[in-house]
Amino acid sequence: MNGFVVVIPARLASSRLPEKPLADIGGKPMVVRVAERAAQSAASRVIVATDDARIEAACRQHGVEVLLTRADHPSGTDRLAEVAALLALPDDAIVVNVQGDEPLIDPALIDRLAALMAARAVPMATVAHAIHDAAEMFNPNVVKVVLDRHGKALYFSRAPIPYARDAFAADKTQLPPGLPVYRHIGMYAYRASLLHTYGSLAPAPLEQFEALEQLRMLWHGYDIVVECVAEAPPAGVDTPEDLARVRAYFAANLSG
Repeated sequence: MNGFVVVIPARLASSRLPEKPLADIGGKPMVVRVAERAAQSAASRVIVATDDARIEAACRQHGVEVLLTRADHPSGTDRLAEVAALLALPDDAIVVNVQGDEPLIDPALIDRLAALMAARAVPMATVAHAIHDAAEMFNPNVVKVVLDRHGKALYFSRAPIPYARDAFAADKTQLPPGLPVYRHIGMYAYRASLLHTYGSLAPAPLEQFEALEQLRMLWHGYDIVVECVAEAPPAGVDTPEDLARVRAYFAANLSG
């Protein structure tokens, strides 16, 4: 799969882990480790998009392409939209958004998402995996997605959807057999045409209530196709404990 661009939004602000993108992992900043993993995909370019001069300097020091973007973006998608404009990407270009706190991201998953976009005439794609645990389904921190028969998202919610009325009336500790429950994974691919128009899309009421940015696209009538994977990708880094886990992994498995 060729011809797509990976963009990694990175900003220093983090309430739980200050200066997270610059956290050292095996002698390199985390954002550099993410870029190195993304570079193992078939992407034609891997670009870090940041609003901080320290992140920019760290990327340049390690040979990672970086763009300095505005500091007033409310979301990573807004930052991607600026990158698409700065690079003057053609409307049909595919941009994969890889989070800057996922140093264990699987390059093959990046390729799968880009290939899905190339094969389907859709403006946006994302990833999900099946949920098998009822506690996970009822956890509002776990975002669920319901799909149509073509694999497109019908809705994303923090609520337990789809809701098995009769089964859950009897027992909410078990998922009934065959219930199609999927956990959304926050990895996205976009057509540049959508990014070019994103700034004109007003925030949606559903997006604001659920605190889920992707609902803006559905609200405005854009299709989101979903790549379903068998297992959850490795968790990103949100806490000091996550950072310790990733550092231990790199120490045990990787060098350089």
